[in-house]
Amino acid sequence: MDINNVVAENIDNPHDLERMYRKDPQAFKKSFAHAWEQHPNSEVLRVWYARLHFKETPEKSPLLQKGFLFMGMLAILAGVCTRIIFHFVEQEAIAPINLAFGVIPFIAAYFVYKKTPKKSVIYTLVALFLISGVYLNTLPLNYSDSIVLAYLHFPIFLWVVVGLAFTGNDYSLGSSRLAYIKFNLEYGILYASMAVSGMVLALLTLQLFSFVGLDIENFYFSNVVLFGAAALAIVAAYLVSMNLKLAKNITPYLAKIFSPLVLVTLVVYLITVIWVGKNPFLDRDFLLAFNGILLGVLVVTIFSITESDSDRKKNISDYINVALIGLALIIDSVALSAIVFRLSSYGITPNRLAVLGVNILIWANLIWIMFSYIRFLQNKSGPSTIQDAVTKYLPVYGLWAAFVIFTFPIIFN
Repeated sequence: MDINNVVAENIDNPHDLERMYRKDPQAFKKSFAHAWEQHPNSEVLRVWYARLHFKETPEKSPLLQKGFLFMGMLAILAGVCTRIIFHFVEQEAIAPINLAFGVIPFIAAYFVYKKTPKKSVIYTLVALFLISGVYLNTLPLNYSDSIVLAYLHFPIFLWVVVGLAFTGNDYSLGSSRLAYIKFNLEYGILYASMAVSGMVLALLTLQLFSFVGLDIENFYFSNVVLFGAAALAIVAAYLVSMNLKLAKNITPYLAKIFSPLVLVTLVVYLITVIWVGKNPFLDRDFLLAFNGILLGVLVVTIFSITESDSDRKKNISDYINVALIGLALIIDSVALSAIVFRLSSYGITPNRLAVLGVNILIWANLIWIMFSYIRFLQNKSGPSTIQDAVTKYLPVYGLWAAFVIFTFPIIFN
């Protein structure tokens, strides 16, 4: 019996039709044409006909779309502004952190263009960028501990501000905040991929010019590379927002791969630390490393949680995440104890107070996530409650960053 008769005879067996199609799509299409001629009134074959002959409505060329043109304009402006700001940084007239204003406001502007939020959201964004920019450049360039802490927390504050632009009118919805976290993950992967390609091009260009006896390294990096890095940040935001499949397809696999690897590495590291007798209470550098590990575990855990489906059932990844969170809580508890010990023994400093605040914030967030996970594993709630524990806490980090930025330089200077 040939395949034509099989397609016709399996009209009432969708599973078999799908199996044949996946096995050899081209042969199925040829055979389907004959079956369609024999049974033009079949509802099943009509669905298959629509599926096999579906064509999307032709759109304008991407180069002619308004969104693409607007992105291109923002990319050029970002490159130009970054180069201008870099000039003043070289003159030591302003702090290097000002380079963030060459890129981040333009990413926010693209999101505003795409989302079209209400005026109150736009006014808030403009006010936050203006106030933070003016305040940042009123700080003295003495690089004291409080000033450096303000600089270090500034990107976190701006990240939350960009999140407001991304979510638009839906800034209070957990699903919008979750989408913003996923955007950051996909954005980081895509930007890194393009940046590596850009570095290869830069090295090739420098090598080619060196063959003719020209050293263009300083000029090339100060102008072309700097401009390209800033413009590329806007292009990457545009590509991710256009649902580029490259980053979207790889992030779930990265989450599944890195979570168990981080867990194993962390367990081995902690055992080694205990074996060699390292003490975070007395070793300041080791305490800082402990906090760095804590931040890394938090990022990996959030990474894994946000890449999980909101309607899935529990699996091995959930137990790995619970183990990671448990280890992170142990690390955070030890770090908190060490920080309190150092505060009581050596007094209050901006650095110690800032590290204490960050550890308390992370500890509270991890506790919330842990309790949400326990309820999920006990079938008392769904996985969405775990994601809520992540998304609803995000503004807290922004508020803490704002507190450090706007109060530490005043209090400690």
